[in-house]
Amino acid sequence: MQQLLPINCDDLLQRQGCEPTGVEFKASWDSKTTGTQVMKTLCAFANDLQNLNGGYLIIGVAEENGQAVLPPQGLDAQTLENAQKWIRGNARRIDPEYQPVMAVETVGERHILVLWAPASETRPHRVSDGSGKSQRRFYVRLGSETVDAEPNGQLDQLIQLTARVPFDDRRSLQAGLDDLREAKVREFLKDIRSGLLGEKQTKQLYRKLRIAVKVNGHDAPKNIGLLMFSDDPETWFPGARIEVVQFRDDASGDVIEETIFKGSLQEQLRSTLSFLERIATAHYQKQANEYQVKGWVSYPLPALREALVNAVYHRSYEKNSEPTKVYLYPDRIEVISYPGPVPGINNEHLAQQKPIPPVPARNRRIGEFLKELRLAEGRGTGLPKIYHTMRDNGSGDPVFDFDEDRTYFRVTLPAHPEYSAISALRDAAHLKAINQETQAFQRIENAWKATSHSPTLAAEYIRLLSQRDRLDEAVDVHNSFTQKAAPEFLPFVTNVLIEVLHKGERKFLAKQLLDNLPTFLAGKDALSAAISARRMGEPEKAHQYFERSGDAVFHDVKHLHEFAQTKMKLAGKHIGTNTGERLNKEAKELLERVLQMDADPQRHAYAWRDLARTKKWLQRPNSEVDAAYQKAIALAPADSTRFAEEYARWKETAYRD
Repeated sequence: MQQLLPINCDDLLQRQGCEPTGVEFKASWDSKTTGTQVMKTLCAFANDLQNLNGGYLIIGVAEENGQAVLPPQGLDAQTLENAQKWIRGNARRIDPEYQPVMAVETVGERHILVLWAPASETRPHRVSDGSGKSQRRFYVRLGSETVDAEPNGQLDQLIQLTARVPFDDRRSLQAGLDDLREAKVREFLKDIRSGLLGEKQTKQLYRKLRIAVKVNGHDAPKNIGLLMFSDDPETWFPGARIEVVQFRDDASGDVIEETIFKGSLQEQLRSTLSFLERIATAHYQKQANEYQVKGWVSYPLPALREALVNAVYHRSYEKNSEPTKVYLYPDRIEVISYPGPVPGINNEHLAQQKPIPPVPARNRRIGEFLKELRLAEGRGTGLPKIYHTMRDNGSGDPVFDFDEDRTYFRVTLPAHPEYSAISALRDAAHLKAINQETQAFQRIENAWKATSHSPTLAAEYIRLLSQRDRLDEAVDVHNSFTQKAAPEFLPFVTNVLIEVLHKGERKFLAKQLLDNLPTFLAGKDALSAAISARRMGEPEKAHQYFERSGDAVFHDVKHLHEFAQTKMKLAGKHIGTNTGERLNKEAKELLERVLQMDADPQRHAYAWRDLARTKKWLQRPNSEVDAAYQKAIALAPADSTRFAEEYARWKETAYRD
C-alpha cells in the first residue's frame, strides 16, 4: 500500500508539496458521521472546480489551527479495514462512480488512512447530502471548505468545465509510451521522496503517477508526462522552452546575449534560475557603529523565481508556439508568457487590491508537480511573495500587465536603483574607453532621469556636469535628489556637490552646504566631509569629521595622512599646551602607521618629512629627526631641494644649540 501515493507522507502531513487547501484531516473514523463528510469531500476533490488536481483526505490525524496534530492518534487494524470497505462500497454511489486511491501509511508507530482523490475526467460528480432523502448534490472545494455548488453559485461553472479536461491532463495522440524517460520519472520520485519509487513495473508506475492512461488495450502518455519526463517537450509542444535575451540598453538596443533553455519543464526552470542567479549580484555594506550589514541584490531571487515559475505554470501549451521569454534590461527584467491570464483574473487582483478569485487554473497537473518539487507556491501566495520580497530589497513594486485580448502576460521586476546605477556606470566606462564621451554622458543622464533617487547616479551626474562647467545644473540635480531620496543617502551626494563647487570657484555655496551637513555623520560620509573641510581651511571641523569616520580613515593611506596633517595644523594653534603636545603625539602615531602602509614613494616621502617635523616639535632626539629628514630627501627627488633646505635650516639651529 505504500507504493500508491505520488507524494511523501511526511510532506503531506506538513501540507508541503501540494496545495494547502487540498488537504483535509479527520481525527477518527465513524461511518455515521465521518463517512458522510468523507463522501462529500471526495466528490468535491473529484469535481476539481479550480483545476488543482483534487486533494488528499487523511483519516486518523487531528487538526489544530490548520496544522496536523502529531504524533497522530491513528486507527487500529479493525477500524482501518472497516473504513476502507465502507469507503470503497459507498464510493460506488457517487454519480458517476468514482474511486479514490487508498493507502495505509505508518507515522511513528501509528497507522493512518490516506485517500488520494485526483481530479476526475468524468466530472461533474454528485453524492448524497446525508439527509436520508436520497438527494444528491454537486460538491466543490472553496478554499479549505467543502460546499454545495448550487447554492454557492458554482454549479454553472462546474458544468462548463465538464466537457473540458485541462490540456496537460489529456492523453497525447502523437506520442508513445517509449517517449517517456523512466530515469527522469524515478529521479522526480526520488526528489519528492515518493513511495511510488518502489514500483518495479514501468507501466504500473506511469499509471499510478497518472502520466499515462490505458487506451484501447494499450498505454498512451498524457501531455503532462511528455512535458515533465521527455527529452524534448518541443517535439510535441512547439514553444515549450525558455528564451533569455539580454539587451545593452532598451528594447531598441543591441542584444548582448541570447540563451535558450530546453528539456523537461523542471530542467528548463532549474537551468534558467541558475543562469539568472548569476545575474542577481549582491551588494553588502557594513554600517558604521552597528553590527548589522546592510545589503541589497539587483533582483531578489524569490521574486524572480516566482515570476518565472508562474510563467511556466500558467501559460498554455496547446496550439501556442511562443516560448516563455525573459528579457534582461539594465534597469528591469521582464518575464513574458502566452496567452494572458484566465478570465476572471483582472488588474485589481494582480495589484493586490482584491483577493485572487477561485477561477480554474489553466494547468492542474503542471502545478501539482511543480509544487511537489518545491518550485511553485500554493495557490494565491505567489503574488504577495513577489511584492514583499521586492519591497524588502528596496526595489520598486512589480508591474503586471496584459492586453485587452489577453494574448500575453508580462511581469516586470524593476532592478534595485543602485544596480541600475552600476549598470549605467559600467556602460559609460565602456563608451569612454572607445572615445564616445558624448554617448557616455547621455547614458548617465538618461539613467539618472529614469532613477533620480539613486545616490550613485546623482553623484556621477553631478561630477559630469561640473566637468562641462554646468554647475547650476549640478545644483539642480542635488536639489531634485534631496526631494526624492532617502535621508541617509543625502550626505553622500552633498559631499560630491561640495567638492565640485569648491573646485569650480563656488566656494561660498560649498561652505554653506558644508555648514549644513549633520555633525553626526559616520564612515565614508564623515570622511568625505573631513576632506572638504580641510580643503576649505577649517581644520577644527575637519578634525571632528575625521574622528567620526571610524575605521574608514584607516583603510586609505592618503586620507590617513591628511588626518595626521590636520592634527599637526591644530597642534600649531596650541603651541606650548598639553593639547598641542597631545595632538602632535597622535599625529606622530598616525604618520608611523602611514609609513607601514603600501603607498607611492612620494606619499612616503612627505610622511617622513611630516614625521621629522612632528618629532622636532615633540623634542625627540636629534638623531630621530635627522633620520626622518634623510628618508624624505631620498624618497622624493622632485622635492629633494625643498626638503634639503628645510633640513639644513633645522640642522643649523639644532646642532648649534
